Amino acid sequence: MSDPTYTPPKVWTWDKESGGRFANINRPIAGPTHEKALPVGKHPFQLYSLGTPNGVKVTIMFEELLAAGHKGAEYDAWLINIGEGDQFGSGFVDVNPNSKIPALMDHSTTPPTRIFESGSMLLYLAEKFGAFLPTDHHKRTEAISWLMWQMGATPFLGGGFGHFYAYAPEKYEYPINRYAMEVKRQLDVLDRRLKDNEYLAGDEYSIADMAVWPWYGALVTGAVYEAGEFLQVQDYTNVIRWMKQVGARLAVKRGQMVNRTFGKPESQLRERHDASDFDTKTQDKLEAQS
Repeated sequence: MSDPTYTPPKVWTWDKESGGRFANINRPIAGPTHEKALPVGKHPFQLYSLGTPNGVKVTIMFEELLAAGHKGAEYDAWLINIGEGDQFGSGFVDVNPNSKIPALMDHSTTPPTRIFESGSMLLYLAEKFGAFLPTDHHKRTEAISWLMWQMGATPFLGGGFGHFYAYAPEKYEYPINRYAMEVKRQLDVLDRRLKDNEYLAGDEYSIADMAVWPWYGALVTGAVYEAGEFLQVQDYTNVIRWMKQVGARLAVKRGQMVNRTFGKPESQLRERHDASDFDTKTQDKLEAQS
C-alpha cells in the first residue's frame, strides 16, 4: 500500500519530526553536536558501546578471547546511550566519525589505534591475537565472506524490516512485504549453509558466527521485533540448532550482558571494567545496594 498524499519534491528537505521512534537521534549531517571527552580505563582496549546486536558482536569476541587465555584482550566497556545522543559527543566522533556504536580504541599501540565498524573490530582482534579466524586458506576465506555477508545483509533486517514492521509511525504493506521477503531469503541462505556445516566457516567456530549470531540467532528465537510468528522462524531448523549451540557458550552469555540496558536486571552489566564485574556489578546487585 502506498501513501496517495505524498509526491516527492524536486529537492528533499529534512523534517525533524519525521523518522518515527528514532527521529530525535537521526539527522542528515555528520560531526559532533557537543564537546564531550571519552573516559579511559586501565585496560589496553577501550570499548564505547551499547548492548545492541552490533555491540554484542564485539563484547562476545572479547569474552571469547579472554576465555581462550588471551590476557592482552582485557577491556573496559563504557556505556554509550544513543537515546541521549552520546554518540554525537566530540570524543566519540573522533573514534567513530560515523557516530554509530561500537567504537574501539587500542591503547597497546603507539600511537593508539582507533577502530570503527563492528566487523572491522572482529577482524582486527582476530588478526591481533591469532584467534577465531581459521588459518586454512579456504576456511579463512569462508569466514571472512560470511562476516562481510552479515555486514551487507543486516541493514535489510534492522534498517529495513525492523524499521517498517516495528518502529515506523505508520504501517505500509509494500515496505513490510519487501523486507520480510528479503529477511526470509537471508534466513534460507543461513539455513542451507548450516545444514551440512556445524558453523558458518565449516567445522570451526569463528568471528563469522560471532557477527551473525546476535542478529539472526536472536531473530529465530522470535524475540527480535516480536516477529517470530510473522516470519515463521520455526521453519529454519538448522539456524535454530546453530543458535542454541553458539548461545550455550559461556563467553557468548557474558558478551550478551555487557552494555545491556534492557531485560532482566540480572542480565545487565551496563559497564564492564573487570571480569569480576559479572559477579558483583550486574544491575540487580547495584539496585540492591542503593
